[in-house]
Order: sequence, then C-alpha cells, then structure tokens
Amino acid sequence: MNLINERVESSPHSPWELLEHIRIAQSDIILFSTDAAHTSPEFPDGYWNLGIASVPEWEKSADEISGGLDTLRALISDENTDLLAEFPHGDGQTLLRQVLLVADHNSYHLGQLMQLKKTLEAQG
Repeated sequence: MNLINERVESSPHSPWELLEHIRIAQSDIILFSTDAAHTSPEFPDGYWNLGIASVPEWEKSADEISGGLDTLRALISDENTDLLAEFPHGDGQTLLRQVLLVADHNSYHLGQLMQLKKTLEAQG
C-alpha cells in the first residue's frame, strides 16, 4: 500500500490512478446501462483521477469496483433481463455488450496494475 502513488518511467500512471480509472469507467458503463438520463464524463480527462491518494481512498475505490461488479452480476442473473435488447437511449448497445466491455476494460488495466506492482516492488 505504500506504493499506490508511485510512478515508474515506463508507466504514465500510478497504481492509484489506474485503480480510479477502472472505478470511474466501470461506474460510467453501469450508469449508462441502468439510467437513460446518465451523462458520461468528458472523454478522456473525465475518466482519470490524477493525483495522490490515501489508503482509505484506495480501499473505498476498490470496494466501489467490487460493488459495481455485484450490480452487474445481479443484472445479468435476473431472469427478466434481456441481455441482447438494445438500450432505447443508446446506439446499439446491449447489456451483454456493456458487461463484456467492463470485463475487457477491467482485465486490461488490472494487468497494467499487476505489472506496475512487480516493477515497483523490484525497484524497492
């Protein structure tokens, strides 16, 4: 946890910034999927929380990511949910597409986080 705000030359973001990016993007995808009135953050800057974080902020962000995944699990587990129905407020998006987008996006950045963790630990 003492390395969450550290940067390495080969990475443009700290672990904290990557975790927050996952949280912000996942939240946006979930809100788009469940609230037709939702307005997404400005791209790309609105999807990044740059700066320094505390351990409690890290834990809160991680908990929100976990809670968001629980929300998605509940949505796709609901027998009344049509995973292939296009959202009336979108341009072709379906819940299945949005869930796959979260899985792809989160796994990509989780891989970055793990590589950054290894690099920071090796330097330390």
